[in-house]
Amino acid sequence: MTTPTDTLQQWLDQEALVRSLMLPHGVTPLDDVRPRTGLELIQGMLQGHTRPAPFSKLLDFWLVEASAGHVAFQGAPHAEFFNPMGTVHGGWFATLLDSAMGCAVHTLLPAGRGYTTSGLTVNLVKALTPKVQRVRAIGNVLHSGRQMASAEASLLGPDGTLYAHATTTCLIFDLPGPSQP
Repeated sequence: MTTPTDTLQQWLDQEALVRSLMLPHGVTPLDDVRPRTGLELIQGMLQGHTRPAPFSKLLDFWLVEASAGHVAFQGAPHAEFFNPMGTVHGGWFATLLDSAMGCAVHTLLPAGRGYTTSGLTVNLVKALTPKVQRVRAIGNVLHSGRQMASAEASLLGPDGTLYAHATTTCLIFDLPGPSQP
């Protein structure tokens, strides 16, 4: 049976591997994004071919898993993210969950298509402090159509504690610029 300590160590080992392969944070040029499927782009971050977003460095969270319709981000809740009550601000929860859901949607998009969040509902169910070394936002697509997609995500601790859950609706659109074959 896996203990929370074992799970945390597995998460930290996976994060260390991902971080060793990732390119520095930055914006991947649209000309490099357009010809790739969403899954190629997201998995490319894990493999060091495309750049992770700059804000994920600022908020100390990392992409750690990506497959068709599924993405996981892992984050470290620091005191720098506290609200005035001494717990992690809900905006940090929301950003981590939104990233997991949006990127899960992105993994199902063909080359030349993009998405944007059009609706986001976040439910915080337990306060989070740096006593919890890592949390994971696990996002899964519920529906992906030509113009709209929906997804859900959970924010979990290594012991399985649920800290928050969320749903999103994303608009899907053609990326600007020349069309690709």
